[in-house]
Amino acid sequence: MDTRYPVKGLYVWLPYGLKLRNNVLMIIRELLEKTGHREVLFPLLIPESLFKKEAEHIRGFEEQVYWVTHGGKDKLDIRLALRPTSETSIYPMFALWIRSHADLPLKVFQIVNIFRYETKMTKPLIRLREVTTFKEAHTAHTTSEDSEAQVKAAMEIYKKFFDEIGVPYVITRRPSWDTFAGAVYSLAFDTLAPDGRTLQIGTIHNLGQNFAKVYEIKYEREDGGHEHVYQTCYGISERVIAAVVMVHGDNLGPCFPPRVAPIQIVVIPIPFKEDKDIEEAAKKVAGELEAAGLRSHFDGRDIRPGRKFYEWERHGVPLRLEIGPRDLKQKQVTAVRRDTGKRFTIPLSELLPVVKKTLELMNVEMREKAWRSFSRKIHDLRKIEEMKKVMDERAGIVRSPWCGEEKCGRELEEKTGGSVLGEEIGSRTKGMCPICSKPARTSILIAKSY
Repeated sequence: MDTRYPVKGLYVWLPYGLKLRNNVLMIIRELLEKTGHREVLFPLLIPESLFKKEAEHIRGFEEQVYWVTHGGKDKLDIRLALRPTSETSIYPMFALWIRSHADLPLKVFQIVNIFRYETKMTKPLIRLREVTTFKEAHTAHTTSEDSEAQVKAAMEIYKKFFDEIGVPYVITRRPSWDTFAGAVYSLAFDTLAPDGRTLQIGTIHNLGQNFAKVYEIKYEREDGGHEHVYQTCYGISERVIAAVVMVHGDNLGPCFPPRVAPIQIVVIPIPFKEDKDIEEAAKKVAGELEAAGLRSHFDGRDIRPGRKFYEWERHGVPLRLEIGPRDLKQKQVTAVRRDTGKRFTIPLSELLPVVKKTLELMNVEMREKAWRSFSRKIHDLRKIEEMKKVMDERAGIVRSPWCGEEKCGRELEEKTGGSVLGEEIGSRTKGMCPICSKPARTSILIAKSY
């Protein structure tokens, strides 16, 4: 991104970054469409009358909303909010679309920009005033059980998504004091940045009937009666792009998994004097890879090969193929993996299958390496002093027994200096709550967070 745009918290996507973004979005689109979600596109502007209908929701966003007050020189009769999220614009339409049980479940999603007046220090991809890559899904169901099942389905979708891009995560049920405004409860996916702070990369909310009752979203039951629908929503943002860069990058710069890399393979000729055969052979290799559906690039610039190597490493291209006089003579290419630096040769006769296998292997190995590093930074602790040390050093995530009481959760935040991520999903921790010494009901995760 170019960060020099003259409005705080707004940034410009550049071509290479936008390609990365689109490759990531392609994955989540496929996963959503395969599970029955249909893509929609709603307006950016939300009338104040609609936005303020759900009182708890507006309280959650009242300090973050941008308001449009004029159209040209004319003052508007009703202020228009630039959407901070879209529940209040989508659900009045749900009320028009849903009539009977036959219309349910309804599952839609959109990928749009949202605006939030962020008062903390803004950071590209992490903390913005215009989030340009906001994927939000919204669903409606006949029963509470169906909406609960959809929460679980959404969790599986996100697991597959983050596994596809090689980003490790913990899943928590957010504490009561940090639940999405208007939700019954919220789940969150968090990963770790290199500085030891967590980055929230996905959220899932069970909305119950809260919004349905406000916006009169009802359906006719099979027995002829009417009932409010049960709803869920779940979202991700460009923080997932930040996560890909952070999780896989090294001291040279980004190192992209082949699954999402803007360029998967760069082909570089290493000429000897005026030997045109080498350049032609490199062009042919790049063309064959492109024709096979791989994202390849031929670098024929008249600069030293070493400079090209450095530049493409800095671009995070997963695989580099070099062709020099010896390679040409032996009918091979020399391959170099960006993630490990490993060099090996590939016979031209086996080029496509070996390159494809290498890229697939890199996806797996980069994901496994990321999970190993992530797991080492989760610390099972019982003592407040030890937890505080981890927070002070930003050494990762603390997992602690917890009685489940809000009072103890808040006290843990205060005494450790960290933020409670929430109750770890699927945890069965034994032990005593470090605050009240009662038997633990679950595990609580604590970390320094963005």
